[in-house]
Amino acid sequence: MRAGVVSSFDPDNPLNGLSIIDVPEPENREHWTTVDVKAASINHHDVWSLRGVGLREQQLPMVLGTDAAGTTPDGRRVLVHAAIGVDGHGVGPRERRSILSEKFPGALAERVSVPTANLIDIPDDMPFEIAACLPTAWLTAYALLFRGAGLTPGQSVLIQGAGGGVASAAIILARAAGVTVYATSRSAAKLHRACELGAIPIEHGERLPQRVDAVVETVGKATWSHSVASVKPGGIIAIAGATTGDATAAELARIFFQEIRVQGVTLGTRDELTALVNFVAYNKISVPIDSIYTLTQLPQALGKMIDGNLFGKVVIVMETQ
Repeated sequence: MRAGVVSSFDPDNPLNGLSIIDVPEPENREHWTTVDVKAASINHHDVWSLRGVGLREQQLPMVLGTDAAGTTPDGRRVLVHAAIGVDGHGVGPRERRSILSEKFPGALAERVSVPTANLIDIPDDMPFEIAACLPTAWLTAYALLFRGAGLTPGQSVLIQGAGGGVASAAIILARAAGVTVYATSRSAAKLHRACELGAIPIEHGERLPQRVDAVVETVGKATWSHSVASVKPGGIIAIAGATTGDATAAELARIFFQEIRVQGVTLGTRDELTALVNFVAYNKISVPIDSIYTLTQLPQALGKMIDGNLFGKVVIVMETQ
């Protein structure tokens, strides 16, 4: 079967290590299911893998990809939850948690094998291309908003770095839940798109009209001071990434004096993914897709992500679908 793989590491030019090659079919394992992939989506995790972060030379070639939607041998339309090893489903109770493409082959392939417990049914009217956007960025956004920040209707949130997959998903989900959303970006075009999604635009570093109940932080160093200054006393900063690096100063004096809680979030649970699918379907949420490529066009798709000139998810469809 065809797959997009990491064949070598190149920290400076990650696409140099990307190959589209034939790889062995997934092995049959008890309590695991092989899914015929109809659509997948890419994430920054794929770029980091190509740079050699989280992988070792002896693991190569490793199939990339964490997000996929497709069909099982018995015809179920399913979404794949990317976290492997949680609760020991199919891999033993002491299996260290990982995500697809770290220890087990990933989803950017014609077929992917995962623990059967990791499969989430999707509605018949949900396109595979939409479903494939949900397991990483959208699930992280859902967990940030409703578990990490504990937001409820009528509250307010600042979302830093509008335009990224997590941030744009968080804007849409928060607005659908009745939360007032402020959003920042250095890009005027991305800030305009955030406004179209229902956010109140805030220039990078600008003071908010009022402090918010929570901040969703995925940027890190470039926005951290603004996040700490923008949250109410007793509020929450929910963080799931630091694309610009760790903050130079942690602002600890303000954090303890204002009794601000900092809550880390990594992905979300299978139950949260099920809830997310239902939330998107019930509210008829439009999931923004920036562009769609075939597996053969994976280099162009990842190149677009590296350039950062996108808004929403980049989806890969299988030519064999």
